[in-house]
Amino acid sequence: MSNFFINTLTAWQWLLLLLVPPAVIALYFLKLKRQPLEVPSTYLWHRTIEDLHVNSLWQRLRQSILLLLQLLVIVLVILAVLRPGWRGATLKGSRFIFLIDNSASMTATDVQPTRLDEAKRRVTELIAQMKSGDVAMVVSFSDRAEIKQPFTDSRQKLRRAVANIKPTHRTSDLDEALRVAASLANPGRTSEEGSGDVRWAEAREADLRIFTDGGFGKVSNFAMGNLEPRYVGIGELDARNVGITAFSTQRNPERPEQLQAYARLENFTEKDIKVTATLTIDGERPDTTDVVLPKNEQGGIEFDLGELETGTLRLTIDNKDDLAVDNLAYAAVNLPRQARVLVITPRNDALTLALSTERSLKLADVSTATPKILDSKDHLKRAAAGNYDLIVYDQCVPREMPQANTLFIGRLPPGDAWKAGKPAGLPQVIDTQRTHPLMRFIDMGNVTIAEGQALDSPPGGTTLIDADIGTLCAVAPRDGSEDCVLGFEIVGQSEDGERYRNTNWFLRYSFPLFVHNVLEYLGGARSVAVTGSAKPGKPMTIRSVAPVNRITVADPAGEQRQIDRQGQSGFIYGYTDDLGVYDVREQGKITQRFSVNLFDPVESDIRPRENIQAGHLDIARQSGWRPMRKELWRYLIIAAIILLGLEWYIYNRRVYL
Repeated sequence: MSNFFINTLTAWQWLLLLLVPPAVIALYFLKLKRQPLEVPSTYLWHRTIEDLHVNSLWQRLRQSILLLLQLLVIVLVILAVLRPGWRGATLKGSRFIFLIDNSASMTATDVQPTRLDEAKRRVTELIAQMKSGDVAMVVSFSDRAEIKQPFTDSRQKLRRAVANIKPTHRTSDLDEALRVAASLANPGRTSEEGSGDVRWAEAREADLRIFTDGGFGKVSNFAMGNLEPRYVGIGELDARNVGITAFSTQRNPERPEQLQAYARLENFTEKDIKVTATLTIDGERPDTTDVVLPKNEQGGIEFDLGELETGTLRLTIDNKDDLAVDNLAYAAVNLPRQARVLVITPRNDALTLALSTERSLKLADVSTATPKILDSKDHLKRAAAGNYDLIVYDQCVPREMPQANTLFIGRLPPGDAWKAGKPAGLPQVIDTQRTHPLMRFIDMGNVTIAEGQALDSPPGGTTLIDADIGTLCAVAPRDGSEDCVLGFEIVGQSEDGERYRNTNWFLRYSFPLFVHNVLEYLGGARSVAVTGSAKPGKPMTIRSVAPVNRITVADPAGEQRQIDRQGQSGFIYGYTDDLGVYDVREQGKITQRFSVNLFDPVESDIRPRENIQAGHLDIARQSGWRPMRKELWRYLIIAAIILLGLEWYIYNRRVYL
């Protein structure tokens, strides 16, 4: 209440003002004072009845509309002197862009009902503050930006656009949203003909308001230009959350016939928390374990699944925090699938041996051919039709790329996408990208290479092996496929036809491990019987079990979509907005499943950031409002004057109510 009223009088002034109401009431109680006056007796009779009530000093208060009106006037004056009001928001400028974050973290409930609802409420209030002639636009963003309403001066359209923003399970990325806003602050059209929205023919400054909790990385290589940014932080600084940031299954190293499930939990609070994790398989067989997570730390848990061949895993943690979306995780256990692999090599005993191990034989159906097959019409037809999951080119190059994933050993793929430097002797391995599936468990510290070339991969490529001369191994996407290139040979052949060893890698345990990783990742083999997990909104590449041209995918809600083949043996499924397990059907039969999970520590850390970085700017968190007190005393004085006029009318016209 201290913020609602402002005291403008001293104590003695209040005393005088508060004495007025009792004085007015007393006037209605006091007896009329009589003065002797001689008048005709007939005049007295019609006044006698009216004055019977003044036979004593105090009279009984009768119902009086005049007294009520007078008291109301005094009350309104007293309230007006107290200057009631509240702090509101005001907009400075005439052109506004509202960016509203609707990523997963904005479903947090530390602000009721959710952060997204609070952001929408604030934007709606700012829209109400717009003056005549002001224009604004509304953009929602998560990992992608969506223009909800182009520039318009219609408050109704803006409010409708804000109301239509829905929460998502996606991660957050400000980059695209800022670039959309920057493009709209520059000259050009922003709406269609006949829409009634506003166009701009020249660059104009715009007030950019970003309503978010700041849960995203720095936006690099960006200039605000005509934008005046303001970061409106949504959320409480002491928001609490514990989330599942990883969940997968692997073979038990001690009992290969059995599976184990692993999960990583992270505590994003300032105190130690004990949570209970529960795992179910196809909704049954619940297995529960407790784990204590230190403040701002992570912890792992594991479950024994036994000899499980197929099933749906659901992991939940019992913790009352402010974000529910990361308290659930899913995984799908599928029947093993063999990869269809073709190895084209003049001769490579080390590679042949690695592909003939017991584990490799379970992973893939491998056929071998010499480079002569590259000119075969039958091979060209099969490669173009996507009959293989993976083709390995050892010491040879095809005329054109196949509809399959590839591994090139000591050679570059045809075309200009890949480039290599001059051969260098004894390159030294510096580091490996162990987080990539192709390099999992790979240690190359004891590997010697006689000769190698530094690679320059296409855009989107990932360095797997880094050496003193540059990249020795990389993987890059290509039209729904992926190509991995080794910048050195395993074995080579001299000009006189003699074969030689170019590396001792094949003598190390890491080499067969690399071959197995290639079969699993590039070949799509499933020895572990588990598919990967996609993030919400990210496309999932599905390899069919049978060579079919169409599959059907059912999302967790049961909605089915038919997907046609996208090159080689892969299908691209992009409707992954819902968390849960998706069923894949081939010819009417469920052949595999995959899961969609959040698994993003940045998104799960829901504590609002104090600032966000865009280009060279460090934008500090602010309330989003420029304080402006909205006063009510003027309206109270107007009401008091109206009541005084009504009281005067009733008194002079002798209106009795």
